[in-house]
Amino acid sequence: MEIHTIGIDLGKSLFHLVGVDSCGSVVIRKRCSRSQLLAYTANLRVQRIGMEACSGSHFLGRALRDQGHDVRLMPAQYVKPYVKTNKSDYIDAEAIAEAVQRPTMRFVPIKTEDQLDLQAVHRVRERWVMRRTAVVNQIRGLLLERGLTLPKGRCYVDQALPDILEDATLRLSDSFRLLLAQLKLELDQLTARIEQMDAVLQHTAKDNEACQRLTTIPGIGPVTATALIAAIGNGSGFRRGRDLAAWVGMVPREYTTGGKQKLLGISKRGNSYLRKLFVQGARAVMQRRHNQAPELSAWLAQLLVRTHQNVAIVALANKLLRMAWAVLCKNETYRPPALVPSS
Repeated sequence: MEIHTIGIDLGKSLFHLVGVDSCGSVVIRKRCSRSQLLAYTANLRVQRIGMEACSGSHFLGRALRDQGHDVRLMPAQYVKPYVKTNKSDYIDAEAIAEAVQRPTMRFVPIKTEDQLDLQAVHRVRERWVMRRTAVVNQIRGLLLERGLTLPKGRCYVDQALPDILEDATLRLSDSFRLLLAQLKLELDQLTARIEQMDAVLQHTAKDNEACQRLTTIPGIGPVTATALIAAIGNGSGFRRGRDLAAWVGMVPREYTTGGKQKLLGISKRGNSYLRKLFVQGARAVMQRRHNQAPELSAWLAQLLVRTHQNVAIVALANKLLRMAWAVLCKNETYRPPALVPSS
């Protein structure tokens, strides 16, 4: 029995394995636990092992790679077309084994432990930021019901809330004052946690040479730099910066048929967290475009003449993203873009 390729359908505690020969025929089906899987593959020699990129796949991918296997991770949406008839764990594993052999398949690089730790920091920090925004909006909504209007922005809530709690002339019940005090305490706790995570990200960016090169790009700070490193590593998984921009979702949707090309707006596909960070950074650069390098400032001025400011911001975010890929993948330092004279 010769096993050419193995497809593994991952689960929380049970894993389904399907092995195929060089002709694509299924020669083995096996269900096992994590320890049984690693013991089985330790003495096995196959050309390639495929899995879907999901929770736990990077850990298992590193474990199998340490055994000497060629492990490839694939996005689940790229495996779905190879699922035949009904769905089961063995059918999914067989589809994975077939998809991993395709020459045009796109693979997901296996993340290191440092990347996963950095990604975890960003995910927890983002949840705290969203929770803090929710608390601020709830405080403003509750005060509006009592006839107290606060401007938009967390800084106004931080400034006005202590005075509201101490102002005895306001007709607020004791229970409502207690509720506001608890919300203020929650807001302060969330702010302290976010500041701790910001300090961790700044320390990581200071110690990482690649992050230091990224932060020299306008609009990219420690948060964006560390988020990009956690997501793509050194960027070698992308052939060019345009591919990275497409993966993040910073390119127009295309609907071309009959030889007629139609480009639409950017979609919600891709990495929404990175897209948000780069768009926010591009917006900050746009607001201070006169303080940028002459070449970049001139390019932005020419762009604003031709299109709307929001479109120009997305175009600038696309440009910053492609610059970041060049800095990472080619191990270069940031150079301002050259000014191309208009014809």
